[in-house]
Amino acid sequence: MTAATPIASTTGVHRVANPLVNWYLLEADDGLTAVDAGFPPDFKRLLELMERLGRSDLKAVVLTHGHVDHVGFAARAHRDLGATIHIPQGDVKIATSPFPMAKSEANPLPYVLRYGPTRRLYLGALLQGAVLGQAIKEYETYDPGETLPVPGRPVAIACPGHTFGHCALHVPDRDVLFTGDALVTYDPYTGRRGPCMVARAATADSAQNLRSLDTLEATGATTVLTGHGEPWDQGIEQAVARARVAGSA
Repeated sequence: MTAATPIASTTGVHRVANPLVNWYLLEADDGLTAVDAGFPPDFKRLLELMERLGRSDLKAVVLTHGHVDHVGFAARAHRDLGATIHIPQGDVKIATSPFPMAKSEANPLPYVLRYGPTRRLYLGALLQGAVLGQAIKEYETYDPGETLPVPGRPVAIACPGHTFGHCALHVPDRDVLFTGDALVTYDPYTGRRGPCMVARAATADSAQNLRSLDTLEATGATTVLTGHGEPWDQGIEQAVARARVAGSA
């Protein structure tokens, strides 16, 4: 799916599935906030969605973490639309480096050899110019616990492990939790479906990621929107319970 779809249980939240990665647009009276930014070609999808909504007021792009499949159009949104980019303090180096070398717990090569989804992800990232998104020069940082001064007023929730600076974004008045890649419903490396953690080939510390699930669970959010996979509307508690059982491949 490449078309933007509103989240059924939530007003003013739209999901765009790349189809390799998700990013979201959060509507508010004072403007729009993009949560994550896919790959560089997703800028066209952003413009199409804004036109469909009759909006031209993108105020912010908030990154949950700095991996290349999440920073895509951020720099261009800043340059062309004036949006402020917000990066978790602990992930600035990954998000802004022209040669991002994010730590992974396991060597990706065995995953490339074993899993078709890994090969599709890497090829798709190459074809969509993923590294071209690593052009962020002007940005602001945010810390865990902070309510970001952007439309929708998401609260940053520390959930390190996938990356060491990873943060989820909780919007309490809409009962929505954007988990980034701390918890997904589709592992883009192995093809597993259902709540789980991303494979160790792209996770810095899976044990730390597992502990961070407690922090996500504490939000009590009903709607869980992940960096990869379908939305989960059965509550973060059930999603976390399943992810604990599934673990990290």
